[in-house]
Amino acid sequence: MTLPAGPVLALSGGVGGAKLCLGLDDQLSAGQLHIACNTGDDFQHLGLTICPDIDTVLYTLGGVSNPQQGWGLEGETWQVLAALEQLGADSWFRLGDRDLATHLRRAGELARGASLSAITADLARRLGVCAVVYPMSDDPVRTMVHTSEGVLPFQHYFVREQCRPLVQGFSFAGIASAALQPALATLCTSGNLAGVIICPSNPFVSIDPILQLDSFWQTLRESRVPVVAVAPIVAGQALKGPAAKMMAELNLPVTATGVAAHYARRYPGLIGTFVVDHSDATLAPAIQELGMEVEVTATIMRERADKQTLAAACLELLCR
Repeated sequence: MTLPAGPVLALSGGVGGAKLCLGLDDQLSAGQLHIACNTGDDFQHLGLTICPDIDTVLYTLGGVSNPQQGWGLEGETWQVLAALEQLGADSWFRLGDRDLATHLRRAGELARGASLSAITADLARRLGVCAVVYPMSDDPVRTMVHTSEGVLPFQHYFVREQCRPLVQGFSFAGIASAALQPALATLCTSGNLAGVIICPSNPFVSIDPILQLDSFWQTLRESRVPVVAVAPIVAGQALKGPAAKMMAELNLPVTATGVAAHYARRYPGLIGTFVVDHSDATLAPAIQELGMEVEVTATIMRERADKQTLAAACLELLCR
């Protein structure tokens, strides 16, 4: 197996992205993997700043995540949530007792003037995470879902409303004035970056905010490093999350080709290779017509070995 010599940047949302990031981290040297996490899902709840995608990546790479539900911490308890319910507080977003410690620590450091990047780096170190994990920005960017029931912050749509309203589009509040995390820009213009892997995260609410922030996609394209994207849709279904439902309601083909077409239209010339599952091998010609090479491999990540195998395939593509 051929591995890249320089740093590798992964763009990640939550559960699906974290799975591939774990596989990448297993394959690469300590500190070689850099991860840009979506922060469009972040929101204020109970006076705390909640960063679901950052925390999912940190917990997964730190070996403390709940593998059954894919989010939160293993061995969690819920006494604080139960007490909050008795006091009449909002409890639709489930925060476990141990998970609350992360949010309290983050809230305290933010109140003292620390940046989200510095707090994330400190949490990563304390959890034993060797990868370099960044929020996409230290400035707030909030994903808004335009629905049949009005414009909803992402977590209200996703968790409180359980994705029930029909999706009509998306916008990212604050993105016009937000700055890309400075170290990300430096990494991509250093000449050392070996390549970029776009994880199988939701293209609309996990990857689009990262790529659109400060025209980051153009910075990546101008760096001329290889960019590989993994389809989050397999055999017409999203393995996790509402991507397939969103695509259907937006009248987009609920296929890997539909995802590739979205990326090709919004970010022309960015992605060199698009990775699809064996079950979608027949879609390769249509994706190639969009100007991308296609790699067919196993993309469903049930076990750690599956994550490592997909990661190895992506890393080899960066070396071609």
